[in-house]
Amino acid sequence: MIAFTAAEIAEITSGRLDADPGITPLSVVTDSREATPGSLYVAKPGEQADGHDFIAAAFEAGAVLAMVERPLAGPDGTPYPSVVVTDAVLAMGALAAEAVRRIRAIRAEAGEDLTVVGITGSAGKTTTKDLLAGIFSAQGKTVAPRGSYNGEVGVPLTVFQAGADTRYLVIEMGATGIGHIRYLVEMVKPDIGVVLGVGTAHAGEFGGVENIARAKGELVEGLAATGTAIINLDDDRVAAMRGRTTAAVLGFSAEGRPDAAVQALNADTNGGGNPEFDLLLPGADTTHHVSSRLIGAHHMGNLLAAAAAAFAAGVPGTDIAAGLSSQAAASRWRMERTERADGVTIINDAYNANPESMRAALRTLADLGQGRRTWAVLGAMLELGEDTIREHTAVGTQVVRLNISRLVVVGREARALYVSAIQEGSWGDECIFTETADEAYELLNAELQPGDLVLFKSSNSVGLRHLGDRIALPPQTPQPADERSSLL
Repeated sequence: MIAFTAAEIAEITSGRLDADPGITPLSVVTDSREATPGSLYVAKPGEQADGHDFIAAAFEAGAVLAMVERPLAGPDGTPYPSVVVTDAVLAMGALAAEAVRRIRAIRAEAGEDLTVVGITGSAGKTTTKDLLAGIFSAQGKTVAPRGSYNGEVGVPLTVFQAGADTRYLVIEMGATGIGHIRYLVEMVKPDIGVVLGVGTAHAGEFGGVENIARAKGELVEGLAATGTAIINLDDDRVAAMRGRTTAAVLGFSAEGRPDAAVQALNADTNGGGNPEFDLLLPGADTTHHVSSRLIGAHHMGNLLAAAAAAFAAGVPGTDIAAGLSSQAAASRWRMERTERADGVTIINDAYNANPESMRAALRTLADLGQGRRTWAVLGAMLELGEDTIREHTAVGTQVVRLNISRLVVVGREARALYVSAIQEGSWGDECIFTETADEAYELLNAELQPGDLVLFKSSNSVGLRHLGDRIALPPQTPQPADERSSLL
């Protein structure tokens, strides 16, 4: 972390200093449970709890300074050392922006670069971030988000992990409204911006897919003319963003678009469902073979996006191909494969879900399940707005048309998926609806057989990733229902 004194923090955030001006925090946390000796604790209000209520715990754990929206005193009446700001989250952003500026300045003075890469898209951000971070890590000190830290709080927390020795800073950028990505771009000023795709995730919040495209395009709009926009030419809405940036444009395509500078030639998946292809990069006389350890043909675009961004950052093609070939999924619940000792295979892809990623996961299940009994355990796709019933209906129809052996639909929010599968011709025990994850667990625990292949997929807050974890364990005798709590 770049060092800031309490006095500097107050100046940068336009806050009021109620502390020794020389206090210099060693880290920044927003969760009192993560505070360590030397931490700056940011007491931000949240949806479920107010961080101000945990300031005592943060200082007991070793915090030396707090960023607060109202001053607070300890049990003895002594005020906690604090910087009082109007908005703690915006203050974090201002501090993060200054941290990036200082890192650039320090490295420039030493004749070295800091390359900042921003990644956005309706699906694939975390996988692409992990791939790119893996490639960069072999080249120099790299900082990337934990999990899916991609919002107005997560991005600053990622920045605070960087220091003067950081060569690459990879930032994942999410949004639930117009202007959110623009705010993050202004904060970190990326040199390279990657737009993966415009899907229907969060369509209800955005007010439609066109607004999603408008929001995602804020990344390329915010790039400097000296930067590079990495554009997915297989997505028409993303391809149209070429006219929204003054930066150089580097297009990629997994579908053979002739105007794409980065392509996957001779693309296929092997027997394990892993993508394989010959990577074509700009100006290269030869291709580089990539044999990925990720599962599913839908990752082809993520692999190419990471390759294009690494190329734009100056990484040699041989190193890019080696990095792509060596990496499995680094973040949990993204096509995470578990082989049980009894021969049952679990694919847990339930970190998140939207219609595009749901269709891709089901196609992968069907491809991998040739000659096996396949199970799709599906929960709701949230935040689809007025398209909710239509999109769930389409998924139910797809399950039947892909000849997936068994469908288990969990939770009332996904019931339209179950109904559409029945209407498409799935009868009897081929299609089951359960109210809770516990009911689904009992069914699966009783009926799974050696050789079965099981996919779990739902939006994050539905919680099927936890059901997938339970099923990935060795088979157990079902317990009475009152001894377990529902995961939903």
